[in-house]
Parts: sequence; structure tokens; C-alpha cells
Amino acid sequence: MADDFLSLVSEEAAPWEHVDAGREELDGPMKAAELFDLTGQVALVTGASSGLGLRFAEVLAANGAAVVLVARRVERLQAVEARIKANGGRAIAVAADVLDRAAMVQAFDAAEAAFGTVTILVNNAGIAHAGRAIELDEAEWRRVLATDLDAVFFWAQEAARRMLAAGRKGAIVNVASILGVAVSKGTVAYATAKAGVIQLTRALALELAFKGVRVNAIAPGFVVTELNRDYLEGEGAGMTRDIPAGRFGEERDLDGALLLLVSDAGRYIAGATIVVDGGQLVALRG
Repeated sequence: MADDFLSLVSEEAAPWEHVDAGREELDGPMKAAELFDLTGQVALVTGASSGLGLRFAEVLAANGAAVVLVARRVERLQAVEARIKANGGRAIAVAADVLDRAAMVQAFDAAEAAFGTVTILVNNAGIAHAGRAIELDEAEWRRVLATDLDAVFFWAQEAARRMLAAGRKGAIVNVASILGVAVSKGTVAYATAKAGVIQLTRALALELAFKGVRVNAIAPGFVVTELNRDYLEGEGAGMTRDIPAGRFGEERDLDGALLLLVSDAGRYIAGATIVVDGGQLVALRG
């Protein structure tokens, strides 16, 4: 449907070509509501049926974007869609497994049919595992890497291809993790995948930023969601001792980072990973 991905991103820009891009006139100070306004944008969020993906979708819709909700659980997606519409937003639900390349293409096609070219992609879908490296079998390793790294690349690739073909600027946000920067025992596949997401984000940003497609990542720490609430409020509660902020994150703690990276507020940010962890990575243990 579009030219080869590499040919789309391999052109060299003249050194003066982008100096004044987007600056037909000098802008005065902007209000926060203007900086983060997503009116006219089309956002696709994977893993949007629960947890952080659901939160991301609602935040994007609340700030003006039309949102395409992607996940496997149709009933949950439809409930999220209904809630967004009840609050005055625009959304459609598209059932898809992020590992299914044909379903991926259909999801982007559905987005374009409903709202136009996707200009914001939030690569949120992911899975975790627990187990020592010497006990991890090949099937589990491939399952985690395929979902948490391979799918992130292919969905970003498809989004970028379509943005470039349509001549649209946009933003891709990949959800990484602090375990992509530091590791804990029993997370070898997950940590490897998330480290890959961080490096993938940099590589994509290098190729796409001069075309107007910004690629960045968010690396959350331990954030309480419906998926992990029982553990973090029970057996895992003591981990807050290692977090300078003294608590686990809440879903709303990621709102600011997300809006920064997808809006004009972050128009000069590319290839960055924003860590949102209450200071956990900077705390020395011992």
C-alpha cells in the first residue's frame, strides 16, 4: 500500500530545510490547554481494554483525539468505547491480537475509515512472566519477546508507513519499563524485551524524526492497575521501601508524560525515554 519503509525514511534533508519548519511566524506564549490540545489527531492504543492502555485511551480522548481502541477482549473494548462516547469523546473498538499482522492492517484500515490517518500510536500491549532464566523454556521466551518487542516494531512500522504515505506528521509512544534499564530476578525475557523497546525507540526516532514522525518511550515503574493491585497491595507492598516517593505509582501519574510526548508540547522531543518511577532508578540499595 505504501512505498518500501526504508525508501520512505532514507532521504537526506538539506541542512536548512527544517530550520524554520512550523515557524511561519514567531509564536507567543501558549496556554497549557493549547499545548496539549489533540483536536484533529487520531490515536490508536494497543492493549486498550484494561490497565494503562485504558487510561491512555481515556486521556487522549479527553484531550480531543479520536481514539481507536485495540485489544483482544471485545466486550471490554466496547465498554471503554461507550464510556469515552458518554463523556463526549470519539472512539471505535477494534478487536485484534497484536501478534496477528493481518489483524494489525485491518485495525489501521478501520481507523482510517472511521477517522482518517492514525497520527498517534501508543504501543502499550504487553505481557509479563516470572521465572528463573535457567528454567525458562523457548516457547515462553518467544511468547514474551514476540508480544513485548516484535509487535512494538511492526505496529510502529505500519503507523509510520501510513503517516509518511499520507504526508502527515505524528507521534509514536512505546511503553517500556524501568526493567528495561535495570533488572530484577525472574524477569529475564521481559527485561530483555523492554531494553529492546528503548533501543528500538532510539533507532526509529533517528530514521523518522526528520520526516515529522517523533518516536519516544515511557518507562513506568511499579504502577497500580487492576491487573496487579492485589499483589502490590499485599505481598509486594514492601517494595515501596525502594521508591524515594514512598509509594507505588497511580495510573494518572503517567498522564503528563503521555500528553507531553504526543502533543505540540513535545514537538522537539525525539528518541527519548521518560522514566516515571517515583525515583526508584536513582535510589541506591545496599
